[in-house]
Amino acid sequence: MSHKHKNGSHHGKISKSREWLKSHKDTFQDNSARGTPRLELVLKCDSSGSVEAVTNVISGIVVPDVEVTIIHSGVGYINKSDIMIAETGSRLIVGYEVDVLPGIDELIIESGVEVRLYNVIYTLTADIRNIAHSLITADLEENIIGSARVIELFKSSRRGIIAGCEVLDGYLATGKRFRIISAMGPVYSGTIESMHIEKSTVQKVTPGQQAGIKIKDFNRAKIGDIVESYLPSNLKKSPAWQPKSEIIRKI
Repeated sequence: MSHKHKNGSHHGKISKSREWLKSHKDTFQDNSARGTPRLELVLKCDSSGSVEAVTNVISGIVVPDVEVTIIHSGVGYINKSDIMIAETGSRLIVGYEVDVLPGIDELIIESGVEVRLYNVIYTLTADIRNIAHSLITADLEENIIGSARVIELFKSSRRGIIAGCEVLDGYLATGKRFRIISAMGPVYSGTIESMHIEKSTVQKVTPGQQAGIKIKDFNRAKIGDIVESYLPSNLKKSPAWQPKSEIIRKI
């Protein structure tokens, strides 16, 4: 979408909204800002050479917006001390070519720590990568299809708040998702229920056209705000990993 309005300021607001979305990923779901997800694990191996090799492989795992960190590593059986350390992180212990110390199975269950045992490095790293991917809180790869600037606001006894908008880029269409972006970032999201040009109902508006958009249950829109329409991602996200309070052996 290359059309540029003579004002030009809408590009700055949209850029700010991108930054805001990156630091407030779940705003439209629950209005809470979350930090970068972290997977903090304990690593135990059969030898110091294995510790070094597995550490190097895990350190090479790159998952966007997720930090993978080994908070403790060592050689030998997985023991009570390892469980206590894991409780301070993501409650995950990864063992390579080792087993758990006899008699601590009950402690593992009580502590809520998950122990995963491997004898193949490839399987170990693939699982850690999948767990990290599951922790991504939101998908920001939306398809932006149009933007407009609020130029007038009306109150209608029949339709509530009507935002008079001039389309800047792409198009706006009924049935599509949209959000209102203020100077501080997105402040509202919904679906375009109806649009009007003067007294005529329209289904789609393009750059240069002006139309009124009904905004349901929202009265804080301001002149100069940006209306951005988008298609949500079709990617299906798997549930985020949670420790299972058990020992999982991957042979």
